[in-house]
Amino acid sequence: MGKNFSDSFLSRECVIRMVSGRFYLSCLLLGSLGSMCILFTIYWMQYWRGGFAWNGSIYMFNWHPVLMVAGMVVFYGGASLVYRLPQSWVGPKLPWKLLHAALHLMAFVLTVVGLVAVFTFHNHGRTANLYSLHSWLGITTVFLFACQWFLGFAVFLLPWASMWLRSLLKPIHVFFGAAILSLSIASVISGINEKLFFSLKNTTRPYHSLPSEAVFANSTGMLVVAFGLLVLYILLASSWKRPEPGILTDRQPLLHDGE
Repeated sequence: MGKNFSDSFLSRECVIRMVSGRFYLSCLLLGSLGSMCILFTIYWMQYWRGGFAWNGSIYMFNWHPVLMVAGMVVFYGGASLVYRLPQSWVGPKLPWKLLHAALHLMAFVLTVVGLVAVFTFHNHGRTANLYSLHSWLGITTVFLFACQWFLGFAVFLLPWASMWLRSLLKPIHVFFGAAILSLSIASVISGINEKLFFSLKNTTRPYHSLPSEAVFANSTGMLVVAFGLLVLYILLASSWKRPEPGILTDRQPLLHDGE
């Protein structure tokens, strides 16, 4: 029995070493892309749109794209990958569950502050709320995110839920995790497009003439897409998923994040 345990431990360590190198290289790329997404959005709002304030003016609106990119895309995407860390494969899962929930909560807080910024700006200028396709898509995404977080907290973090219930809800939790990220990317892309149409419609160089602001903002959108695709790839790559207990080969059925 002792020999079997030793072989099992060594096999697990071997699997972890095999996947760690490529995983952390992907994480380095992911971190660079995520940082660029946030920094590019900040630079766009600061250089072309006049900077930031918290007074109901257009400068208050400028917080909205920054916080939504940071919260709904970058922090959300990073939080989704907690269970892909090779260190999470061994030992108790509770610390990783807490980290997963805390990062998602941070993403949700940033998102709520971003919504406060845009709603306050609209109300201050007597502009209608939630009339565009972008706003419908965005508020739906935030609603699903809230439901997803509370479901995950209640079922997968608190100890009351049975294994049967967790097994039943796990595929739903996993599906909506990836779906919310995809919807977040779609919301950001539509928001960038809408912002450019509104901001450049009465200028000497309108959107269709592709001024430098449009090139920069479009490039920011492409960075967001690249970040989201890489997150989804890491989530779906079978060799980077948490192994089921007792299954230690490098091609195995694997657990999903959030359970």
